Amino acid sequence: MSTLFEKVSKKLAKEIDRDLKIVNFSDATKISQFAILQKKKSTSLFREKPDEPVQVSLTDILEPNSSVSSSVSQDQEREGQKNKDYHEVKGPYFFRNIMVQKQKAGVSVTAGVDASLSGEATEFQEFDLEYQIVTTPFLSWIELKKRKVVESMLSALKSQTAAENLYVVTEIVQLVNSPKLQDVRSLNILGKLLIPWNTIFKGGAMGEDSKMEKREKILQKGMVMAYKKKKLIIKGNNWDISDDDKQRTFPEEQLHMLMSSGPVNPTILPIDISNDDQQRTFPEEQLHMLMSPDPVNPTILPIGRIEEPFWRDFRCLQEEVSEKAEAVARLPRDVQDVVFSSVQDMLQDREALEALMHTLEQESLGHLNGPGSTILNKLQEDSGYSWSNTKYLILYLLEAIVVLNDTQLDLLAQSMEKGILLHQRELVRSILEPNFKYPWNIPFTLKPALLAPLQGEALVITCGLLEECGLEVKLNRPWSTWDLEAKQPLSALYGALSVLQQLAAA
Repeated sequence: MSTLFEKVSKKLAKEIDRDLKIVNFSDATKISQFAILQKKKSTSLFREKPDEPVQVSLTDILEPNSSVSSSVSQDQEREGQKNKDYHEVKGPYFFRNIMVQKQKAGVSVTAGVDASLSGEATEFQEFDLEYQIVTTPFLSWIELKKRKVVESMLSALKSQTAAENLYVVTEIVQLVNSPKLQDVRSLNILGKLLIPWNTIFKGGAMGEDSKMEKREKILQKGMVMAYKKKKLIIKGNNWDISDDDKQRTFPEEQLHMLMSSGPVNPTILPIDISNDDQQRTFPEEQLHMLMSPDPVNPTILPIGRIEEPFWRDFRCLQEEVSEKAEAVARLPRDVQDVVFSSVQDMLQDREALEALMHTLEQESLGHLNGPGSTILNKLQEDSGYSWSNTKYLILYLLEAIVVLNDTQLDLLAQSMEKGILLHQRELVRSILEPNFKYPWNIPFTLKPALLAPLQGEALVITCGLLEECGLEVKLNRPWSTWDLEAKQPLSALYGALSVLQQLAAA
């Protein structure tokens, strides 16, 4: 969540319902009630790829019915009567937020900061939203399910998407007004002060200085800020929606694949009967369940021990990151140099990072301008190694980086410049490893031995990276606080630092 729009959306979603998903700014006018979304698989544990609208709605693939609209019109007076039987509109509601955050030398940061006199960094954020919540009542879903899926539209949907993980938007939070988002940052300095994580003032300054950066964005009426979704399940020309994310959109195709992948001649298996009611009819399925951890409910092993789901086990993240770092180490030296320097240049340009990601996700390499083109050209000109494997390694690094916000990207660039990636990686690992499985806020201690190599500005940069992940870091106290919301960005930071450090080692 890097943009001002996404930060405001996150605050609004927390105010309404934590189960709401945040909308990317580019999709804010594309997502609507009944919109069909697809979820693409990520190459990493720490990044969940955003849902992508496929520009087709549920009602587009169903038999026509003039009383149902595929989206909520912005003109409620004209369309309200048409949609009232299928959409329930709650609101309008109002959400106003004014945030003022100040950082003073010797207060927020006390260890290793070069501050001879006073200085203050201030961030001011204000917005005034008027929004409505659009849902579909239960009886309306029952009515909708009477409409069958149109075969021609179904074929088009399959050809347009991966067809495995499709979802239907079931609730949206939509703007009624056209609000202005404001974000103002100022820095007043008297003497010498280092606040390197403040993106409007880099490095130190002598004497008296004052800087200000102001950002404004006016949003369009009708934009969707957040939404809820359910899995779309299609069987023949019937359909349903489900909260079970493990189901496939086309379960019949999955069954067909399982049946077609088996042996030509059926195997006759032994059967038996038993008085032991605790046994299962198909014990092999029970064994399979034990071997495949459930990400929602922990598996109870026979010895009574609770096995942590993979997303609560730091070992899985560590193994994934180590595997990628080792693969990067095997790349040719010149390739490592190009990737390291090009990524460092692109950390100041998120659009360039995302453009390179999009290009690498394609089957064939395209063309880009700027630092991204340097990487693509290197992949295309070298034939002494598998460019396909290399592009996935680069994509893995980019997926970790784009999870971080803009302030962190700036700090990461400074970290690469100072050569402190290894020390930062070990510090991040020392936080993640013991706290990874805890879903609540608990205190933890930063190890002095890991802080020792980070002094002065390097320490301030590192603390800025941690605080921007959502951790409460106080160097003038023996403990800090773990927060579950910091888990994803901190895991991404660990992945980025690990791969970048391997590239830097070259």
